Amino acid sequence: MTRDLPRRDVYVVDAVRTPVGKYGGALSSVRPDDLAAHVVRSLLVRTPDLDPARVGDVFFGNANGAGEENRDVARMAVLLAGLPFSVPGVTVNRLCASGLEAVVQAARAIALGDVSLALAGGVESMSRAPWVLPKPERAFPAGHQQLHSTTLGWRMVNPGMPPQWTIPLGESAELIADKHGITREQQDAYALASHEKAAAAWKDGHYDAEVVPYDGVELVRDESVRDSTSMDALAKLKPSFRDNGTVTAGNASPLNDGAAALLLADEEGLRATGREPLARIRASAVTGIDPRYFGLGPVQAVRQALSRSGRTFTDLSLVELNEAFAAQVLGCLAEWPELDPALVNPRGGAIAVGHPLGASGARLAGAAAHQLKAAGGGLAVASLCIGVGQGLALVLER
Repeated sequence: MTRDLPRRDVYVVDAVRTPVGKYGGALSSVRPDDLAAHVVRSLLVRTPDLDPARVGDVFFGNANGAGEENRDVARMAVLLAGLPFSVPGVTVNRLCASGLEAVVQAARAIALGDVSLALAGGVESMSRAPWVLPKPERAFPAGHQQLHSTTLGWRMVNPGMPPQWTIPLGESAELIADKHGITREQQDAYALASHEKAAAAWKDGHYDAEVVPYDGVELVRDESVRDSTSMDALAKLKPSFRDNGTVTAGNASPLNDGAAALLLADEEGLRATGREPLARIRASAVTGIDPRYFGLGPVQAVRQALSRSGRTFTDLSLVELNEAFAAQVLGCLAEWPELDPALVNPRGGAIAVGHPLGASGARLAGAAAHQLKAAGGGLAVASLCIGVGQGLALVLER
């Protein structure tokens, strides 16, 4: 007869990320496996007392995997960063939440006692995402063949999928705007606030503790932040998905490149690092939802994660919610009447900072941990909506 072992506490020891690059911008010349190796290496450089051989596993999220990631970008990052061969690596894919999924899986491995120390993160180079050419059904085709972009969205869709499930992500945001009566002006105002908060956070040095610029690239801050945008400028942009729609390039997240990573540990691993932790992981939850309303995925995921942690919305100090679209964030807020909107993304969100798909979840978890340390304590949630109808949430505390 076996006896259940107690779950171990899991600590966020440190968290780093690259500045987020624009599509075709400063980081477009850098391979995704090199971006991943950079943040892995940076965590170890910042923790000189830790023997890298003690890292039990490396978990990385990536939403593409069709190109230079070479399928298992986590293992590539381990090798490129110079870690011992004995350190393994696994890549996970939960689309936009892949980076947070990596954190959740790493935390679970530590909590269960499988490892004492783990690295968790995510990476995406949307600039370098390749085109793919399906193999023909029959040999020697005489006609033209179609290339598919792997940058974003659906490709090679199964004909058995109902068409309402495979609509563009922006059309899903329009449906959320319809459902909750969210206007174009409200979305633009939210987007403007995201840029203003991100610009202020950079000016005030709030990102200095977590951002590690990539060597040889002239990029020291997030490339998509627009300091000088305005409601007038946003109002001039045409709707992207409907002739009379409300979703534009200005109130949606851009396409981006970047990487992020966290060092996680139990009590024994924490002692080996010689460092004070940023935060402790309390709980997580993942949920599914109608794919047409994928942007509302965080609604139930956050509720479940808070319930598992024994806390409520009134206990929260901050929320890092991925801004795929302003309409999606505003839709979630409409379904969280208990939450003070002022607690959401106090340093700006993905509309301004950017959304390198596989990296964003790790960026959010790291940002929440650093903010908890800066505040001297509190409770935080990091959450993302996920294409095809899912939501993922993580609760952290200090």
